[in-house]
Amino acid sequence: MNPKRQALAPGLYLVATPIGTARDITLRTLDILASADVIAAEDTRSLRKLMDIHGIALADRPLVSYHDHNGERVRPRLMRALEEGKSVVYASEAGTPMVADPGFDLARAAVEAGYHLISAPGPSAVITALTVAGLPTDHFFFAGFLPNASGKRKTALETLAEVPGTLVFYESPKRVAAMLRDAATVLGGERQAAVCRELTKKFEEVLRGTLNDLATLCSERPLKGEIVVLVDRGRLPKIREFDLDERLMAVLSEHSVRDAADMVAAELGLKRRQVYQRALELDRKQKDDAG
Repeated sequence: MNPKRQALAPGLYLVATPIGTARDITLRTLDILASADVIAAEDTRSLRKLMDIHGIALADRPLVSYHDHNGERVRPRLMRALEEGKSVVYASEAGTPMVADPGFDLARAAVEAGYHLISAPGPSAVITALTVAGLPTDHFFFAGFLPNASGKRKTALETLAEVPGTLVFYESPKRVAAMLRDAATVLGGERQAAVCRELTKKFEEVLRGTLNDLATLCSERPLKGEIVVLVDRGRLPKIREFDLDERLMAVLSEHSVRDAADMVAAELGLKRRQVYQRALELDRKQKDDAG
């Protein structure tokens, strides 16, 4: 089916492009690319190739490069086009704009200036990885790229340790083994995880196992291509609330809230934050009853 040339309403159109297989593009995205007055792309070469594959002529329309390094300089040009009542389309190099992508500043500027922001949904490495990883998808948290340095990476992971959902990261093949080692150290080596690489491409592969197992595997076998790492949520040991309260009350009679939380958390194998919050509540209740 040939793309349908049509009159587009003025505004900024965000279109998702394939993360691998060129045929994953949507018919609506093809229509928008064929019709927009101005085309902006994170990578103009890859978008031009995609347009050629699908028979979309650029004709005399401008094709503007817009990425992290030139955004401040190029954004005013695109905003002027919107001011003139033109339709402007922006495409990521791969996947959905706004997800680990330089399109955020452009979209925010368009919204603040009162222009329409229209999304043509489609491929996303985050969602694709979630569908094939075999981990829970009822709750998930996309954390993008972690810091390169191990110390900062561990600090970032610590802030995510108690997120009640599957964690999703983008990672470089050169750093994935080190990232998995740090994740095993901070989050726990027995957490289930998955390493997805080259999604929708010829050499697509999904490695599943514990963080310890995957860290060992990836250190022994260097990976190539685009990588998404997913880590299952932490599993707290099951303990009845009555038992926790009974133990905390006994310890609080002789220790501070902080010390009591440390002792009981270690004794019962629970997350300290969970125990500390409950200890605060019990201590407050004790004082209210006494007052």
